[in-house]
Amino acid sequence: MSYQAVTTYRAPVVATQHLVASAHYIASAIGYRILEQGGNAVDAGVATGIAINTAMPHFTNFSGVAPIIMYLADRDEVITISGLGRWPRGHTLEEHLRRWGPSVPAGMACVVTPAAADAWLTALERYGTMRLEDVLAPSAELAEYGAPVAASFVYTCANKAELWQQWPLNREVLMPHGHLPRLGERFVQKDLARLFRSLIEAERGAQWKGRGGAIRAARDFFYQGEPAETFVRYVQENGGIISMEDLKNFHVRAERPVKATYKDFTLYTCGWWSQGPCLSQILKLLEGFDLKGMGHNSADYLHAVLEAIKLGFSDRHHYVGDPEFVDVPAEELLSDEYAKLRAGLVDMQRAWPEMPPPGDPRHMEARREPWLMPASASTGKPHEGDTAYLAVADRWGNVFGATTSDTASGAPLIPGLGVVATPRGRQSWAQADHPSCLAPWKRPRLTPNPALAFKDGRFFLAFGTPGADVQVQAEVQMFLNIAEFGMNVQEAVEAPRVASYSHPDSFDPHPYFPGLVRAETRISKDALAGLARRGHTVEEWGDLALPAGCLCGIQADYAEGLLWGGADPRRESAVVGR
Repeated sequence: MSYQAVTTYRAPVVATQHLVASAHYIASAIGYRILEQGGNAVDAGVATGIAINTAMPHFTNFSGVAPIIMYLADRDEVITISGLGRWPRGHTLEEHLRRWGPSVPAGMACVVTPAAADAWLTALERYGTMRLEDVLAPSAELAEYGAPVAASFVYTCANKAELWQQWPLNREVLMPHGHLPRLGERFVQKDLARLFRSLIEAERGAQWKGRGGAIRAARDFFYQGEPAETFVRYVQENGGIISMEDLKNFHVRAERPVKATYKDFTLYTCGWWSQGPCLSQILKLLEGFDLKGMGHNSADYLHAVLEAIKLGFSDRHHYVGDPEFVDVPAEELLSDEYAKLRAGLVDMQRAWPEMPPPGDPRHMEARREPWLMPASASTGKPHEGDTAYLAVADRWGNVFGATTSDTASGAPLIPGLGVVATPRGRQSWAQADHPSCLAPWKRPRLTPNPALAFKDGRFFLAFGTPGADVQVQAEVQMFLNIAEFGMNVQEAVEAPRVASYSHPDSFDPHPYFPGLVRAETRISKDALAGLARRGHTVEEWGDLALPAGCLCGIQADYAEGLLWGGADPRRESAVVGR
């Protein structure tokens, strides 16, 4: 028998016991170590996530965001954790407009409560089995002794140098040798290492409270003790609006997921405070199209996908915001009836030249007017995004997924802590009629959105990616690669992708590029020409483009008792399992 060469850039990783797929090879190795030590998927997921925060400060941060989705096998239940911060109670729209005007720029204008730390520790306390010290010690060592600088680190810091070099500590930490980070240099974070050690000491000092109580004590130390005081003092001294009461009263929540269907699949995402449900809406818009018959990445297929994305993102722009403050028509947006109505607006011969009008889901109408159209098209380049994703599956059937973000290349590091002044407020609008307008204690509409898919009532796929507004678009294409075209998970993450920018970007200043499509060069010239004939403005990305995201995933094969892992070669992601 002749040897069949691997048809992907990376060979699929197949496991029988447990598996980690994440955005960074060191983080995947740390998560795998926890699984080998007997930890469950939550233990390993938290360890992996904090390691990503440590090894990838250009994409993520321990004080940033970390929405989590989990399948707990013994309960047969999907649970999410709302790892997203809130605007300070004193940060009103009126005060914001007085200080900063109608934008939400980087710096103190966009600081919200840190959330990732609470998300990681809450997940570990409630659903894990190990001590915080067990899962945090590897990252403390990584911060203290340094991780090698990876290619995405070099690229991102060079492209954002003008922004992050305005903050003294960022220059000191990211340029310890007086120059931009270089590939392979060791990156040390002494302040972050001390913070991690202090959390371990807080847990040790509360061992008498039991495992959960001790983890909670470490969590409370971060949000009510010296780290919180340092965080608040820095923000206030630099003109920001946050208080000790804001940190003391902040808590993430364990919540039910948003549930939807695509053919014989069931999709689970985080809540309407994120763009996660938009993934499900776009797939429902596509449910009535013969996608497989069109052919993978044909002009017809890509056009249908792009037009569905435009329709879904228009509804996102007009309806989606923190459901504690906004009456989101959640049930209607994901209904079969509404999906059929909206899908009827797709003209297979002509692209919408701009963001389409929203629908009216409450009255089951395919479109409504007027709508919140951007004033004009933007110049320059679209926002490229940051963020990182991870997935873990263990031998007991538990699954953990998380998408963590907020960066030292886009926000000031806080002296003594090694974490950033949380900048997630940049995903809000200073516009009173927008559903994601900033308001006291409101959450911005979040782009990070880990997802799970089930089939025949059993876990089928965990998937996610970084990439700002490209996240949902890449996830849609990955899911369809598997569900419609039968690819394995590694093939699905590597397949070339497209992305639409015909909507206001989620990040301030919310740039808008009507009709723009970016496409990787492995897509055929005939397909790209077909898109152009339909009215899309096609811009080639290059191959394996970093802005196209970094998909990772875990797929279950129950017939063979296997777990398949996929990791995107567009960045330094990796799968480890056995």
